[in-house]
Amino acid sequence: MAGRGAGKGAVAAGHPATAAAAREIIEDGGSAFDGALAAMCAASVAEPVLASLGGGGFFLAAGPETPAVLYDFFVETPLRRRPVEEIEFFAIEADFGPATQEFHIGLGAMATPGFPRGLFEIHRQLGRLPIARILRPAIDLARDGIVLRANEAFIFQVVAPIFTASEAARALYGSGEGLLTEGETLRQPELAATLEALAEAGDRLFYEGEIAAALTRFCREAGGQITEADLDGYAAVRRRPLTRAYRGARILTNPPPSSGGILIAFALDLLSGLEMAPEGFDAPETLANLARVMVLTDEARLESRLHEAMGEAEEDAAARRLFDPELMARYRAQIESRPRARRGTTHISVVDAAGNLAAVSLSNGEGCGRLLPGTGIMLNNMLGEQDLNPRGFHAWPEGVRLASMMAPSLACLEDGRIAALGSGGSNRIRTAVLQVLLGLIDFGHPASCAVEAPRLHVEGGQADLEPGFPDAAVAAARREVARLAAWPARNLFFGGVHVAARNRDGKLEAAGDPRRSGVGLTF
Repeated sequence: MAGRGAGKGAVAAGHPATAAAAREIIEDGGSAFDGALAAMCAASVAEPVLASLGGGGFFLAAGPETPAVLYDFFVETPLRRRPVEEIEFFAIEADFGPATQEFHIGLGAMATPGFPRGLFEIHRQLGRLPIARILRPAIDLARDGIVLRANEAFIFQVVAPIFTASEAARALYGSGEGLLTEGETLRQPELAATLEALAEAGDRLFYEGEIAAALTRFCREAGGQITEADLDGYAAVRRRPLTRAYRGARILTNPPPSSGGILIAFALDLLSGLEMAPEGFDAPETLANLARVMVLTDEARLESRLHEAMGEAEEDAAARRLFDPELMARYRAQIESRPRARRGTTHISVVDAAGNLAAVSLSNGEGCGRLLPGTGIMLNNMLGEQDLNPRGFHAWPEGVRLASMMAPSLACLEDGRIAALGSGGSNRIRTAVLQVLLGLIDFGHPASCAVEAPRLHVEGGQADLEPGFPDAAVAAARREVARLAAWPARNLFFGGVHVAARNRDGKLEAAGDPRRSGVGLTF
């Protein structure tokens, strides 16, 4: 769903209620930053599988009077691992229909949450309206209830073993013998009360006060690993965004230790030396070039060898435009030192009439199946991430901020257009965001066209292709990869890029990705 027009702002998100929260706040005099904070909180109510006060994320902000800054409030591993026999940790299977996937849940799968600290720290530095006003839309949503759309009902069914794993979860998300279904209403009165308490007492309530005491007691008694020291020591981290120039545009994205932004930048630098046909990726050589660049980027991702992978690409003319080797070596060291989480995510993009931009990506993993008693907060399961445990489960480094593939990004185009964008989609985030950036910059597409265009994703030697590319372009791409899978229809596998943009003349655009039932509003 997309919108265009002139007015106060634009927002694109994964749920109508998430987008409406940002609109309400901006129409009440808030900035894009206020609107994004309100949307974050609303997402934790309306998108409970993907966002939660018990999870974390990243917030990228910039504006005429706000130097660009990335707030990292993602989760951290506990400072001390408990013995395996003392924790609650078990496997479940998520049913995607054609395939199943194993996830690990239980209270022992929870990492230290960062959402509340990030919310309040960003508000202290960028907020214009009072925090109680910013939280009000989410409080109302939680108390009044959310009617489930087909998309949310489907996701619930996919992860049903998680949201029925405990009596408290079954009571909140259940209906009759199973989970809530399309058209039914999810009401979360305890979460509404928790949000009201946070509005009054601030984030200290979560990290030092009654919620902190309840969380650490729950972990001690029910097999979790979070302690008072974990909560007391947690801080949101301000980082300088990774900034790259591409064909006259300036791109800002999530910097290391997270890897999504650096991989997007890597691909852009490779592409900057290549010609782009005016007909876009319908041109065989252009789609072949994109496939070739994705192969190189995937090799760098798989081997965690960004510096060496760039050296290996010297035969390609584009390689002469790559990053400074010393800088890349430093980035590589930062990425390799952090375990990475690649779990379910959602994204919010906001722009206001003054030119403030916010791009926010959030994740709760899929949830650990446990609600913090009395709060309505579904806790994360980030320690159950397979990629976090390459040497086997329960061997993660202690006291480390997790890296992520999440890549909230901002773009300042040569024609004066500015845009906020990002995506859900695990490993597909980097290729989805890359292709939307190319649509905006290289082909001058409006946000809706850039989002809805068919996508390519290359991983592990296989190219996955959505329908819509000409046969000649598909044949050209096929020659660049070991295997090619042609999908019969557009699919959420290919990410969910949400874009909010403002043109030089003040016209606003918003495009929510239809692959994930996204919503775009201009107002």
